[in-house]
Amino acid sequence: MPMKVLDATLSNFDGVFDKFKAEAPNYKANLILFLADKDPATSLSWCPDCVRAEPVIYKKLEVSSDDIALLRAYVGDRPTWRNPQHPWRVDSTFKLRGVPTLVRWENDAIKGRLEDHEAHIEQKIDALVAAT
Repeated sequence: MPMKVLDATLSNFDGVFDKFKAEAPNYKANLILFLADKDPATSLSWCPDCVRAEPVIYKKLEVSSDDIALLRAYVGDRPTWRNPQHPWRVDSTFKLRGVPTLVRWENDAIKGRLEDHEAHIEQKIDALVAAT
């Protein structure tokens, strides 16, 4: 089964997340990748760490033999993300501190996470996907 990818923004996250959770039992690994929005002028993320980590994460997930679901959650533009009251910063489940953040979702909870400073490290991505 190829990797299943869902995209969500702040405005539609709840509905997409509900779908992601409902389909979670169908996959060996369910991951949420919190990312900065793309800059319309460049089509690249405004976040340098996201630009560095995204290709590595996608490469590792695409070559995995596991059935993987990936929810890409876009945090917004730079001013939206910088707001200390950003919904995912203050959310008791996600408690985001930086982007990109890659989390493994299992049994309706976060099973593991890679923060912005480590989300591009291949061995850590492998370990997160393989967690049981």
